[in-house]
Amino acid sequence: MISSQTSIQAALWLSALLLLAKIINFFRIENAHRRRERQLGCKKPYKARVGPFGLPQVWKSLRADQEKKFPDFLIENTKLANAVAGRLVTTTEATLLGQKRFITSDPANVKAVLATQFKEFGLGDDRINAFAPVLGHGIFSSDGKKWEKSRSLLRPQFVRDQVSDLELEEYHVQNLMSVIPSPDATGWTPTLDLQALFFRLTLDSATEFLFGESLDSQIAHLKTGSDRKEDNDGSLFGEAFDQATATMAMGTRLGAFYWLVQGKAFRKARAQVHKFADHYVRIGLAQNTPSVSEKTLETGNKQKYVFLNALAASTRDPEEIRSQLLSIMLAGRDTTASLLGWTFQLLCQYPEIYAKLRPIILSTFGTYEQPRNLTFSELKSCTYLQHVINETLRLFPVVPINMRRCLKDTTLPRGGGPAGEDPIYVRAGDEIAYSMHVIHRSEQLWGPDANEFRPERWEGKRTGWEYLPFNGGPRICIGQQFALTEASYVIVRLVQRVEELEGVGIPAIGMERHNLSLTNCPADGVNVRLKMVRD
Repeated sequence: MISSQTSIQAALWLSALLLLAKIINFFRIENAHRRRERQLGCKKPYKARVGPFGLPQVWKSLRADQEKKFPDFLIENTKLANAVAGRLVTTTEATLLGQKRFITSDPANVKAVLATQFKEFGLGDDRINAFAPVLGHGIFSSDGKKWEKSRSLLRPQFVRDQVSDLELEEYHVQNLMSVIPSPDATGWTPTLDLQALFFRLTLDSATEFLFGESLDSQIAHLKTGSDRKEDNDGSLFGEAFDQATATMAMGTRLGAFYWLVQGKAFRKARAQVHKFADHYVRIGLAQNTPSVSEKTLETGNKQKYVFLNALAASTRDPEEIRSQLLSIMLAGRDTTASLLGWTFQLLCQYPEIYAKLRPIILSTFGTYEQPRNLTFSELKSCTYLQHVINETLRLFPVVPINMRRCLKDTTLPRGGGPAGEDPIYVRAGDEIAYSMHVIHRSEQLWGPDANEFRPERWEGKRTGWEYLPFNGGPRICIGQQFALTEASYVIVRLVQRVEELEGVGIPAIGMERHNLSLTNCPADGVNVRLKMVRD
């Protein structure tokens, strides 16, 4: 009995000593961090009021997401911080579900995270784990050497010869035109959702661009019953991919608790997405087509580059191939379709801009039936068209918020102290959230009309890190020119064909709703009537 009591007492003393050691070690580390913080001249940033454990703030963010108002929620938080602090607040600190996070809308901090201090920040385990069930370890869900390998595999797909192949795009534009309902005697069509057409167009062009063959989902959508091949129906993949990526996006807002939203519906969508991708993986592994190097394309060899074949020539791992295919599908499909959706919604809201754009398009590129100068360089040189696209991306960046995880103790250049001008100390494991939606609508950076659609603001304007529609630094979107070229071409061809736009149920300016998955598109579609040019 005495021996048993002695053992219990010894265990209790040992536990107490271990606890004491942990407490001492905690304070030792804290003191070391504070000493380092002082040595570096860092000051504390504004601390956001997020409630116990950050739960009220997390609940508000999820509710805003459900109401399709999450980007507006980000701006409201910024305004609240400004009001409470009595000054302009561009960087705040908050602890959400046990995770310390800095939320910044300061271009100087974004530049540090993405470029000048790139190696000190990564995606972090939470995001990688939230994305991995669907995207595996592709370019959007990997760090370090894995990311470098992914980027080297994907870069050849986006050299200029491939980006400027507009013959491929014309085929898919013609398919889009073929599904627009016939106009009535006055030239006006019934109501249609342009956004649905854009997502099918980009799905079709992306699959041909990446796999060498198109799903032709635009045409398949018109078919019914036995005419539709369910296994390869692009709409099934598109719906499943949308659901899966929306769940992944919600998971990233839950941090380490991302798995809470990955339930049965998510697993079903993931299975459908993987079934689609695995079909192409089998094709790639069954072929022995040699890859085409980036150098070959740039020197003018017209041999068609098929990303799938190049990937299968570089790796025989089916999971790696699937990861890269799905990653580039996300970039190739969703980015351009979202940009096109917001562009035409804005043109409905601002008919005077459409009235100005159309004559410029016609004088530069001719009519729909007799087009001219439809080349990569001419599209890029059409100043007002590019101003319209830039202004759309400013107001509605395709990725309105992004996140990085600090990999080592470091600093950010601004945000601390009473005026928010001092550097701030960031520890390894802390998160940095940066919102281009907030930055792009900042009146301090863009003037009092920052929330207005005014393409003319781009006349003679040079931008830095205050305008970042495709990210920046080493992780800048490698498909940027592809997306801009495709969007430019589609806009030109539609504007040539359509005399006037009439929005049907288009939200009032400032009342837009956002369907935010991993990209951001209009939540209620882009429902319009079109006055078509008479043949």
